[in-house]
Amino acid sequence: MATYKIDAAHSDILFKVKHLMITTVTGHFTSFDGTLTAEKEDFTDAAIEFTADINSIDTRDEQRNGHLKSDDFFNAEKFPQLKFVSTSFAKSGDAYVLKGDLTIRDITKPVELKAEYSGLVVDPWGQTKIGFEAEGKVKRKEFGLSWDAVTEAGGIVVSDEVKIQLNVQFVKQ
Repeated sequence: MATYKIDAAHSDILFKVKHLMITTVTGHFTSFDGTLTAEKEDFTDAAIEFTADINSIDTRDEQRNGHLKSDDFFNAEKFPQLKFVSTSFAKSGDAYVLKGDLTIRDITKPVELKAEYSGLVVDPWGQTKIGFEAEGKVKRKEFGLSWDAVTEAGGIVVSDEVKIQLNVQFVKQ
């Protein structure tokens, strides 16, 4: 059995949302933690757990960050973390399909991410590291992130669909 811990200094947890349906706003979490445990060298039996601190959300705009932390969206005061727990990690051709339960605001829904294994390397300090990139989509309103506004012309301000991108490096423990 091998356990790997996420190396936050070399990982990114990103989300992308359409704004006014003409541009994409990107945000990320600066504080997160995760583990991957597997017996098989191809990781097909991997168990993955991940958490992100809502108060670490960063969209490069303090006012927007504050709005996202408010009850209109994540309600960071009452629900300070989001959590993901895998239910399966299976090979699909050269890639993987990661399925699991995502919990935001105490609402848990199944999600599916496509993942690519970037490889294994021993760094100059003797640490074994592995890399994965994963992406998928969720509907924010399914998790109680239901704030909405409409433009004068009747357009949507923030899309319901949120793209998730994870670029993660794990260190073998």
